[in-house]
Amino acid sequence: MQSELRVINEMVLAESAFIERLTSEIGKVIVGQKYMVKRILIGLLTGGHVLLEGVPGLAKTLAVKTVSDVMKLSFSRIQFTPDLLPADIIGTTIYNPHTGDFSVKRGPVFANLVLADEINRAPAKVQSALLEAMQERQVTLGDTTHELPSPFLVMATQNPIEQEGTYPLPEAQLDRFMLMIKVGYPTREEEREIMDRMTSRVTPVAETAITADELLKARDVVNQVYIDEKIRDYIIDIVSATREPARYGLEGIADFIEYGASPRASIFLNMAARAHAFVEHRGFVIPEDIKNIGADILRHRVILTYEAEAEEVTTEDVIRKIFEQVEVP
Repeated sequence: MQSELRVINEMVLAESAFIERLTSEIGKVIVGQKYMVKRILIGLLTGGHVLLEGVPGLAKTLAVKTVSDVMKLSFSRIQFTPDLLPADIIGTTIYNPHTGDFSVKRGPVFANLVLADEINRAPAKVQSALLEAMQERQVTLGDTTHELPSPFLVMATQNPIEQEGTYPLPEAQLDRFMLMIKVGYPTREEEREIMDRMTSRVTPVAETAITADELLKARDVVNQVYIDEKIRDYIIDIVSATREPARYGLEGIADFIEYGASPRASIFLNMAARAHAFVEHRGFVIPEDIKNIGADILRHRVILTYEAEAEEVTTEDVIRKIFEQVEVP
């Protein structure tokens, strides 16, 4: 086992060498937001879709566009609005009266990196069209099924403060996103740098740091990152504690949880932990990987009761208590 672990570790060290180069290029355009950038990289390394939530002006859209630039990926941006139709996203078939044939017009979803901007502004049927493509990684137009390009990743943004004219994503659809990232404000020093950069005559530009083929190769290595049986059991304990908190000595939060996390949480926590270890240039997963990524996997999967809302208990509070209580291997 030691020799296998050494081989995996050396492989990860070699294949993850691009991480610093990648983050450096992204840093030429994006000031700070290292937490967000790291989570986006984890999504790319696992193929898991990402939901970014934050107030306007925090560089969510710019970050996704910059990532596509530094990875030389095809990119499309869909601005979600209440009058959008499913065909505006996935495409449609057009009848040609001269030939009597139908031709396929592909929608913007046919790209490596799709930015669904303000996804909660579109009605349910439009959200469902995108989320079906996310799950199946294919689109059916007429009688023909079209495979989406590989790699394929959806990064959606939503504004948490505007409620009028929005259609919040149902829990079952939120579950399709691997990560839900809360994007916060920059520090005072970072904001000064942002202001200076964006008001200068020179527009910062990021250069290509990795290609799509290199990303797919890195994904294969991420899948080989070693995860011990005890760490796997730890993941199951964390997820089970969201469903049966009393069993783990968490009687205090049992009344605050309406529904716990689905089995997707266990799968995604395993995948994200491996990717987190890869980003840290490690060929094996440690409990800190689970703790670092756990909140982003669980925050949109744990549904709280009205009592929790009345007591002003948040999902973050519940997740923090679970990680504090569940025994670490």
